[in-house]
Amino acid sequence: MPIYEFRCRECKKKFQVVRSIAEYDPKKVTCPKCNTKKVDRVWSGISVQTSKKS
Repeated sequence: MPIYEFRCRECKKKFQVVRSIAEYDPKKVTCPKCNTKKVDRVWSGISVQTSKKS
């Protein structure tokens, strides 16, 4: 499942949300510290796992 990273505009806390692509709705994300919906998505790196060894 994808991990979405956010930063709260009010308290500046950075946090992660784990949701499937179908469940993800940025309008429903709230800060776990101050409970506001004023959050911004933070882009992060990805990790890809393959079965082929190099």
